[in-house]
Amino acid sequence: MKKFSVISVTLLLAAFCGYGQGISILYDQQSSTNSGYYGYGGGPLFTEMAPNTGQSFTPSLSGIDFIRLSIADGNPGDGLGSTWFLNLRPDSVTGPILGTTATVYLPDLHAGAVDFFFPNTIPLTPGISYFFDINSPDGGAWNIFVAQFNYSGGDAWAEDIVRLGSDYWFREGLVVPEPSSVALLLLGGAAFISLRRPKRQ
Repeated sequence: MKKFSVISVTLLLAAFCGYGQGISILYDQQSSTNSGYYGYGGGPLFTEMAPNTGQSFTPSLSGIDFIRLSIADGNPGDGLGSTWFLNLRPDSVTGPILGTTATVYLPDLHAGAVDFFFPNTIPLTPGISYFFDINSPDGGAWNIFVAQFNYSGGDAWAEDIVRLGSDYWFREGLVVPEPSSVALLLLGGAAFISLRRPKRQ
């Protein structure tokens, strides 16, 4: 019985690994939720905050896959887009780079949440402060939403200066594979067989 249970669990884990049908987002730290912070003109212009502008945060999870920011075109209709990426750093907003997200292109008129994904999960130490800095090689008139969100795990930084009491609107966390219906059927089948198997005398 015990041997069969181990085999069932092994098959179950293989099913979950092999038949993931999608992903879900596991949020860790955030200054606010998704609601109500999008639109033109939110926050100061990026060019007024750069260089070395970003946010400190204190993770409770042991890894990070993405960071989400709220970015809006401050001069909509000019026909100009902009490219963006983030660096993750320990110690300070100018510390050594632990990882860099993929570059994201934002078209003219964009306003809203932007997900920046790291190529691989970056290990973190829970309870230790980390920093991400915000970069746009082509700059332009763009707003990154910053306000007094009262996030207790960090603060916004601009021009190497901490902005106590202010935070960028951000969310960060992990990407988690979701099991498919096939995996769930295998789970139910394994459980049914385990329960139906007669005990040895």
